[in-house]
Amino acid sequence: MSELEAFVADLLERRGAAVERVEPDRLEVLAPAALQRQLGWPEFAHLNFGMQRSEGTIAIGLEGDWLERFGALLADHGRWSERELRPSAPVPPPGDPERVLDRALDLPNAVWRLQGVSATWTRCLMLTFRFTAASDEKREGLISLGFNLATGAVINDILARLRPALAQPEWHVPEAATKRIAGAGWSEATLASRLHPVLDREVRESVEPFLRAMRRRLERDRNRVHAYHDELRRTSLKRLETLARAEGERAQADRRRESLRVEAIEREYRVKLDDLRRNYALRVSVEWVQALDLYVPVQRFDVLIRRRKGERLIQLDWHPLVKAAEPPLCEAGLGRDRVRLVCDDRLHLTDPSGQASCVSCGKPFCRACLTACPRCQRAS
Repeated sequence: MSELEAFVADLLERRGAAVERVEPDRLEVLAPAALQRQLGWPEFAHLNFGMQRSEGTIAIGLEGDWLERFGALLADHGRWSERELRPSAPVPPPGDPERVLDRALDLPNAVWRLQGVSATWTRCLMLTFRFTAASDEKREGLISLGFNLATGAVINDILARLRPALAQPEWHVPEAATKRIAGAGWSEATLASRLHPVLDREVRESVEPFLRAMRRRLERDRNRVHAYHDELRRTSLKRLETLARAEGERAQADRRRESLRVEAIEREYRVKLDDLRRNYALRVSVEWVQALDLYVPVQRFDVLIRRRKGERLIQLDWHPLVKAAEPPLCEAGLGRDRVRLVCDDRLHLTDPSGQASCVSCGKPFCRACLTACPRCQRAS
């Protein structure tokens, strides 16, 4: 049974239908009245999922509007869930924690000291979004983002490596003790402030190949339109140059006609360019699809950060299920690598761009402390 066939069978049964598999790639469905109205099916329907279409059956596939119809049946069910991942066997902590930290954390302007390692549970939030980019063509895709709500780290790579474990059929509901140990989640404002820059970056990177192809098509069409109208214009200008030496009323009428033709060609050229701008205008929309609260066991490193006379204790998790440390907290910037700068005032950890100089006056400042330059008040 294909994944689509299994999904449809399970969904229909949950909505009260009787489903029976009569042969490969084919289901027989006895649908209740409400389901008949929603899907436009008769009471007894034959569903065909194969390449060979049989007469009297309803062909189900990824094409058409079937996914939208089944999505309407789901509504908001399944858009949020929670799960606890348990290792099949105990995983020992890393033998050399300081070596793990040295690979995960790089502080060019500060030093760190490991204070301790403890086994605990953490709560990770996994968010899935659908983006749609439309211009002369259309492109859709899914983006998954992950945050460790205890340490504040962006853990997209960790969650990507956890996908094989998520595919396992055993679904463990988090126990109350696990939730208590993992702690509470983020407020809506905190989630929004952390989510938006990361989501914006991921959408831009996902759309970039489509955008490059669109620009190539736009350049090709623009060159074609320019070449066509430029040839017409140059031909008319040559005629005008020839008529400039002629005298008489007819010559004057011909010059007037050619001048009007040049104006018409230029006007039509501007109209065609406007048409190209509208046709190739890029519209990108992002829609939240699903959220998963994932409770996973971790080895938590307590790390003391020292910058000049200041100290700050942060936490960084090592994930036994993938045997990897997550990236360090980043409080300003995208934090795509392990390099973090520590600010002087409140010891914020940022990527290098989070403490770059102001583009207006050149004064460096921490974007986690301030939203505008303290000298010229230019927004960061």
